[in-house]
Amino acid sequence: MRLDYKIILDFIEPNTNVLDLGCGDGSLLSLLIKEKNCTGTGVEIDEQSIYKCVENGISVSHGDIDTELLDYTDKRFDYVILNESLQQVLYPKKVILESLRVGKKVIVGIPNFCHIDARFQIFFEGRVPVTKELPYEWFDTPNLRFLSIKDFKYFCRKNGITIIKEKAIANDKIINFKTNLLANMGLFLLEKIYV
Repeated sequence: MRLDYKIILDFIEPNTNVLDLGCGDGSLLSLLIKEKNCTGTGVEIDEQSIYKCVENGISVSHGDIDTELLDYTDKRFDYVILNESLQQVLYPKKVILESLRVGKKVIVGIPNFCHIDARFQIFFEGRVPVTKELPYEWFDTPNLRFLSIKDFKYFCRKNGITIIKEKAIANDKIINFKTNLLANMGLFLLEKIYV
């Protein structure tokens, strides 16, 4: 099992309701249903991924994350998941705040564009980095936003969002030291109290 999936499973309580935004083929939702007895649905824009979800019995809606959340009522879900999809949306602030409105808690997984491998490629090669975690060239990347773990934490502080838990990953290991430099991915469990 992928390490980011293991961490997300640890973040989520059993018997809860989950919305997975950018759910891909539904493999994370499938794990949550089997391992945590969750109920859940996904939102996905790619038709081939939607077919795979349906083949695997995963409930999925064809939609765009940037606009899909407007249809849901406040606190409709126990958890909303944005794992490796936030960097691909047009309006990330709006998506995060809407996710926090429709979900009691939100899990965000981001690729860290400022880890050491990417920094070395920029410094020594003078080119936009291509790594195992960021395998695209600048001209064919689905990524619209390039953020770091440090950027995301700053965004949360600035917008009154509480980070309940966080984990950083590099090479299938959890990193606890200099995460913005050494980790390729950050995972965050978020909450926002609206008064």
